[in-house]
Amino acid sequence: MNVLILGATSTVAADVARIYRSRGARLYLVARSQAKLAALSRELGASVLGETCVDFLDTTATLTALRFALDRVGVVDVALIAQGDLGNQLESEVDFAEAERQLLVNYVSAVAQLTVLGPFFEAQGRGTIAVISSVAGERGRPRNYTYGSAKGGLTIYLQGLRSRLWPNVTVTTIKLGPVDTPMTSHHEKNASFVSSERAAHDIVRAITRRRGEVFVPGFWRFVMLVVRCLPERLFQRMAFLSGR
Repeated sequence: MNVLILGATSTVAADVARIYRSRGARLYLVARSQAKLAALSRELGASVLGETCVDFLDTTATLTALRFALDRVGVVDVALIAQGDLGNQLESEVDFAEAERQLLVNYVSAVAQLTVLGPFFEAQGRGTIAVISSVAGERGRPRNYTYGSAKGGLTIYLQGLRSRLWPNVTVTTIKLGPVDTPMTSHHEKNASFVSSERAAHDIVRAITRRRGEVFVPGFWRFVMLVVRCLPERLFQRMAFLSGR
């Protein structure tokens, strides 16, 4: 099995790579941080077919790197898009540069990659494209609506792509809940947070089962069903949902 991972040095993506390595998969890693990428590649050893360092905000460079990776790997069984950044919500409300950066890294960069991956997998006639979205995209909340709007847009894009590539190619949308990683280090932890290892195992299981949309962990499906259905006037009165 050949697995391509974009955003490979995120904590969750790195744990996904470790699981695939343990299953004998061959990996191609693409990430932003050269130091982290080199360290992960050394750890994964001979399972790594290749690696590329690129800034995902530079879509031209990213697409060049992606095409190079696809040529190098040949047949790709799984491609995982995992890059993302929570960013600073308060700053994004008053500084367009921060809002734009969040939209670029969480939505535009993923769409750019999918414009290459979609035709590639369509021509290949099989395989799975998996993309990490977020439960934040299920409903706009004051604490993260810039990030959430990007992930919500990504989820909608993936719905269309999934129907377009069906039935030969699977498109898996991973609606990820809070994970205890360095990206959330400044967030107060509660029972909704899970470990990166658990999230990674759930993601690999969803990919293996060729799921369309999956909440990780699964309990978020029921939580977000309630949150989506709440009338706005009631939602706004519930501080734990609509507060900062």
